[in-house]
Amino acid sequence: MTYQAPLAEQAFVLETIADLQGLSRYPQFAALADGIADSVLEEGARLTENVFAPLNRLGDQVGARWSPEGVRHPPEFALAYKHYVEGGWGSLSADPEFGGQGLPFTVALAFGEQLASANIAFSLCMILSTGAIEAIAAHGSVRLKAEYLPKLISGEWTGTMNLTEPQAGSDVGALRTAATPAGDGSWLIKGSKIFITWGEHELAANIVHLVLARTPGAPAGTKGISLFLVPKFLADGRRNDLRCVSIEHKLGIHASPTCTMSYGDNGQCVGWLIGAEHGGMRAMFTMMNAARINVGLEGVALAERAYQGALAYARERVQSTAIGGKAPVRIIEHADVRRMLMTLRATTQAIRAITYFNAAAVDRSRVESDTGRQQAARGLADLLTPITKSYATDQGVEMTSLAMQVFGGMGFIEETGAAQHYRDIRIAPIYEGTNGIQALDLVGRKMHADGGAHWRALLEDLTGTVAALPAAGDMAGIRAAVTPSLSDLRHAAEHIMTLEPLAAACVAAPFLKMFGITLGAALLARQAGIASDRLASGRGNAQFLKAKIATAVFFVENLLPQAAALHVSVLRSSPVHLFSLSEEQFAL
Repeated sequence: MTYQAPLAEQAFVLETIADLQGLSRYPQFAALADGIADSVLEEGARLTENVFAPLNRLGDQVGARWSPEGVRHPPEFALAYKHYVEGGWGSLSADPEFGGQGLPFTVALAFGEQLASANIAFSLCMILSTGAIEAIAAHGSVRLKAEYLPKLISGEWTGTMNLTEPQAGSDVGALRTAATPAGDGSWLIKGSKIFITWGEHELAANIVHLVLARTPGAPAGTKGISLFLVPKFLADGRRNDLRCVSIEHKLGIHASPTCTMSYGDNGQCVGWLIGAEHGGMRAMFTMMNAARINVGLEGVALAERAYQGALAYARERVQSTAIGGKAPVRIIEHADVRRMLMTLRATTQAIRAITYFNAAAVDRSRVESDTGRQQAARGLADLLTPITKSYATDQGVEMTSLAMQVFGGMGFIEETGAAQHYRDIRIAPIYEGTNGIQALDLVGRKMHADGGAHWRALLEDLTGTVAALPAAGDMAGIRAAVTPSLSDLRHAAEHIMTLEPLAAACVAAPFLKMFGITLGAALLARQAGIASDRLASGRGNAQFLKAKIATAVFFVENLLPQAAALHVSVLRSSPVHLFSLSEEQFAL
């Protein structure tokens, strides 16, 4: 299956939802005024379509291979990574002080969508490096920044996150990996980590591991965790005392080595503290927040890739007569196939809008000089992150499954590629904090931040946008559908604010989904309004703009009604319902 970057769609969302023009007014992003975002996406499309996409099936079939000497990939992977490094793609949003281009995170994210659509398993290597860069830049010493950031940003080296241990998955505070002072400012690391994405490979000259560990006498739980930089190779060229013991055999993302890492088998694994001792959780969340948005982006990317494959198949496959017809037709002419394709299209556009909206809030939080506006942007970014990660990945799984349904029996056959997309995305709702944890984070922390000021400001903004739509034609229908949904969301949110922690936990997942559906509808409504204005004034590609409006109409008429049912669930569910069965009764 081929991949074609959705350039027109990406550009439209960057303009209308991320507001690149507004970002270009900040001195740090003045280069956007020169059309650099379009250039990035156009060149990114060439790279991802021609270099990375052709390796997607090869990576699935051959995958990463473990040996005592290290993890190896098909030789084509090294060449593709070389193209990535030589093009400076890892440096897009990084700090110019260390070799970055200083572009908005939003622009880098849009390129990241292309890369993940083309080859999600390969793209995970770059995502993990981004997380390492973020953590070192925010918390590393002057020496560590100078020594490691330039090579990580260039892509000459890659980075990883080492959190999980067999007994410490989501409960990070239960980890046992130890760090002991070496007496010269460095630390000796001893322990093991599991599920380390791209923890070992041959594509880069060095791998920089960011490892959570516990120092002597550290408090129990998360308060006693510290973060350490542990390179595969030391500055003098010596191999550090660490190794990949094995890699996992997985449902999907076969080209992404998921490693079990062992540190300090010989007592000589050297690392350096990042940030303050016992400050590992703070540094970890710097990595995790960026990673969570990028994981949400994977849902967008695979939904897009699956939609493209399903659409191509539906336009070619001839089967059965249409209702009222006499001869077999291509299946795109059948009503239910149309319903599935429109669901794929509308959902993908909704989660793309949410993800880009989230990224733009992150950018504004970083460059805004006004304290109040900076705090508002940070609050919005924090609010949106669990929604992006959870709703977008859940929908990625649903859409790749739906795309298989469009293929019919052929979707279950590996040669079509449809099954691979489903297998590859299925991990996304699990890692970087399961989607259940994201929902708990939303109702337990993000909704209550600053007394709920951020979600109230968001709903006020969205309500105003929808209210400004014309009261005629398709726009009137969109306004009539989205306005009560925003009102329901406000009601549900106010209800969440009154609940005790256990009661909030019981409704966290349906509330997050309700939020995601309603937010997606409102952002599609915003795009439809702009498309309508441009059609009326004769600006832009008329067919593209009409399609934007029709897609928004489909979403609010066919998918948004789910939010009303979720509203009822949020109001009625309680601990009484969820804990009414004993453990023994579950087995009956």
